[in-house]
Amino acid sequence: MENIINGSPWSYSIQPIHKQDSIFVKLECCKSIKELKQIHCYVIKLSPHQKIQQSFYKKIITISPKFNILDLAYIHSLFSKLDIIPTVKLYNTIIRSFGRNHPLLALLFYRDMLEKGFYGDSFTYPYVLKACTHLCTLEHGQMIHSQVVKNGFVMNLYVVNMLIRFYSECDHIECAQKVFDKSSEKDLVTWTTLIQGYVDIGCFEKGVELFEKMCGTGLIADEMTMVVLISACAKLRDSRLGMKLQKYMYDHGLNVNDVYICNAMIDMYMKCGDASLAGKVFNDMSVKNVVSWNSMILGFVQQGEFQIALDVFNDMKNRGVKCDDVTLVGVLNCCANLGTLEQGKWVHSYIDRIGIKVDGFVGNALIDMYMKCGLVEKAKFVFNHMKRRDVYTYTSMIAGLAMNGKGEKALEVFAKMLELGSQPNDVTYVGILMACSHSGLVKEGCRHFVEMQTVYNIRPQKEHYGCMVDLLGRAGLLTEAEDFIEHMTIEPDDLVWGALLSGCRIHGNVEIGERVMDKLDELDAEKDGAYILMSNLLSSSYRWKDAFKLREAMKERKIKKTPGCSSVEVDGVVYEFQKGDKSHGKTKEIYMLLDIMENHLKNSGQIID
Repeated sequence: MENIINGSPWSYSIQPIHKQDSIFVKLECCKSIKELKQIHCYVIKLSPHQKIQQSFYKKIITISPKFNILDLAYIHSLFSKLDIIPTVKLYNTIIRSFGRNHPLLALLFYRDMLEKGFYGDSFTYPYVLKACTHLCTLEHGQMIHSQVVKNGFVMNLYVVNMLIRFYSECDHIECAQKVFDKSSEKDLVTWTTLIQGYVDIGCFEKGVELFEKMCGTGLIADEMTMVVLISACAKLRDSRLGMKLQKYMYDHGLNVNDVYICNAMIDMYMKCGDASLAGKVFNDMSVKNVVSWNSMILGFVQQGEFQIALDVFNDMKNRGVKCDDVTLVGVLNCCANLGTLEQGKWVHSYIDRIGIKVDGFVGNALIDMYMKCGLVEKAKFVFNHMKRRDVYTYTSMIAGLAMNGKGEKALEVFAKMLELGSQPNDVTYVGILMACSHSGLVKEGCRHFVEMQTVYNIRPQKEHYGCMVDLLGRAGLLTEAEDFIEHMTIEPDDLVWGALLSGCRIHGNVEIGERVMDKLDELDAEKDGAYILMSNLLSSSYRWKDAFKLREAMKERKIKKTPGCSSVEVDGVVYEFQKGDKSHGKTKEIYMLLDIMENHLKNSGQIID
């Protein structure tokens, strides 16, 4: 024991102990079971008083769950050394301590309590039910429920609320509803717990309906209830209901400046497509956290406003707000869609600088960004250095290689993925079929389309059908592609027919092209792309009159051709230009420079008038 003490890092612990509190201070400073045992040795050697040792045993049992490595045998040995008869109160303390981090051990102590002839009280059952909730073990929870009924605590409000929470989080909302209905007393926690249960399983309307019933009983919601309801509005995409809830909060004096409520409101308005109302809530916030900024950034990303999202991020950065993984994924998404490579590289270096692991969502977002910016080798570097790769990691690589014309490499990555036991999903197969299409691998594409269904039980969606039609169309198998569409298990949409029309344009097949246009007219697809493709197809076949008629039809239907667009990144700022657009502040100088460049090209013989 002397050697253990001398080898301890607790150099100050060899001082004589005169007060019990000093032992507990040292216990609270422990970082591992090893250090805890060293103090135990010290207590035995220098504090032989039985009273101090007994207090030490009680304390160590209740604080031990905070350690990452738990020595159950050691804890049980201390428990057995207690010179007092264990009480329900002591068991409750132990069960509560173990409940969150080691719920199975909490249940073991509960069983030990029952074996010693004790019955639980109004504190025991909520603690045990909380442990069952963390384990999500329905069978154990139902056993506790039966004991609650048997021992007369079924009307205890605290116990009832925990039962509702347990059944809700175990996805047995019907059981939670039964407990709720049978309870003679209900408080705000009871209602909120059940509302939360319905919202969590996607029954948003039911959650709102319960809130209305709750209001009918005279209860007033608190901030926690409102956060749950606002999240339901976000899922329902119902901004009107959101505004009603906002008015409810004002009318009943709730803290509308609560950061959690504000963050939920921002998310709700963004998902409802109302960026102006989200911005108003954001600007009026007295306190903002990283979630507030993320809600704005991701909201703009979801709306396709990538440049505005980057502007919000730059403002966040300038204000010194530290970003997290969610922020960086959102920003990388913006860089990928805008092609802002320099900003994407800055984010990558920032990730390395602050020590964020390039794994999971962050790593996948980096791969996607580099692929969309055309830096395949950079994407490979990120992929190869990721320690943990999931199906989304492989999917990002496969799709990225496909869009960069490296179909065979994409198939190699897919083969490696299967070899390592990772199961593909529907998005993975979109990437695979796209890779086969872009590389002209017809046989491989057809094989993968069949295996997707027979081996992995993935039901084809319109994206998969579109890829297959594109594959056949690019290969010139237009009749086969048309037949493939006719035998689809789902109704083909304009994207599927558009893929066939694109194949007709490549191979100059006017006959099938006209049939496709008839189908698109039936679908009332008023997108300019199909008309432009068909017009070009007719023109390439010297059917000028028909092409002219199609253009006239576009004018009658007020279908306008989307102007060509290009962008350039200069010093981290993206400048976008559209055909014929003169809105840029330096349009005059830009066109003057273009004239100078054109003259230089003419003088060098590169352009002939």
